[in-house]
Amino acid sequence: MTAETSQTLDRGLRVLKLLADTDHGLTVTELSTKLGVNRTVVYRLLATLEQHALVRRDLGGRARVGLGVLRLGRQVHPLVREAALPALRSLAEDIGATAHLTLVDGTEALAVAVVEPTWTDYHVAYRAGFRHPLDRGAAGKAILAARHSPRDEPGYTLTHGELEAGASGAAAPLLGVTGVEGSVGVVMLADSVPERVGTRVMDAAREVAEALR
Repeated sequence: MTAETSQTLDRGLRVLKLLADTDHGLTVTELSTKLGVNRTVVYRLLATLEQHALVRRDLGGRARVGLGVLRLGRQVHPLVREAALPALRSLAEDIGATAHLTLVDGTEALAVAVVEPTWTDYHVAYRAGFRHPLDRGAAGKAILAARHSPRDEPGYTLTHGELEAGASGAAAPLLGVTGVEGSVGVVMLADSVPERVGTRVMDAAREVAEALR
């Protein structure tokens, strides 16, 4: 901590980060131990965060991230989309297929940025805001692959006909971007995806990841 920073705010942000890293919530005692402060301090931090709906406590007293975080998170999508657009445009033009950036939203995959090629006679219509289960489609499956192999680059994922009849997809996960879980991919009208497309999608995912770091 320096003279220009707030210790209380720092602790509050650390509470949110700790809660964001767990699926089952944390007790006051667990937070006290992790933060290295007494329980009274934790109670005050949680009470303040609850007032802003950033934290909620269940009937068992475990603290979890609150719905107020979602309102803040929605403002992140435009920033992420803007950073990703150059790489997506290059990918769409190079492959001649619709390119997209997909992020995790709860239990679903959400397309937050889509770029269509300008020179093709036809391509798959794919719109920002499109949602689908994480376990269907290349975009979601690439994200799940990264979850299962967090230390190794999982490569790219190919699918056919899972979200739209006659369409194939290729996607690679975003790696090394704190706080962002997603993938970059393309969708095309084809029975299969050429090998070079998978490699190109991985390159685009790296470009987007670099832009977001």
